[in-house]
Amino acid sequence: MAIKIDDATVADAERLTRIVRTSSAYDGHYRVMVADLGIDAEYLAAHLVRVARDEAGRSLGFYTVIVPGRGGAGEGELDFMFVDDAAQGRGVGRLLIDDARAQALARGLRRVHVVSHPPSEGFYLSVGARRVGTVPAEGAITWSRPYLVLEL
Repeated sequence: MAIKIDDATVADAERLTRIVRTSSAYDGHYRVMVADLGIDAEYLAAHLVRVARDEAGRSLGFYTVIVPGRGGAGEGELDFMFVDDAAQGRGVGRLLIDDARAQALARGLRRVHVVSHPPSEGFYLSVGARRVGTVPAEGAITWSRPYLVLEL
């Protein structure tokens, strides 16, 4: 399967929102975290949003990097990182991380912060992130989350 990663457009917004809201990684008590999240034209205009697509142009997953995010000058934050359930296990996540690194470097960033969904921490560690702390529970999110950094 050939996968291409390119910039998201407004036409992608509904599909990307669906990937977020239906992710099985957020089943059960985690669902509250994504129930109201979405990608819209305003978000797309303000942030780096890149989409992995198959040969037919179908969205397989996406990521977003926001600047500023956590950290200081020269640092960004991985805000969204989702792979569609049907595309899991095909290396899409690793391709997206590689692209995020390249895009962040091209924009002059030296570090990307990640507040991870707890079950996803192992993935981030496997692609070179290191754990630097924990983000405590807040509001509807009643569990702490791993706080990691990707050095570029």
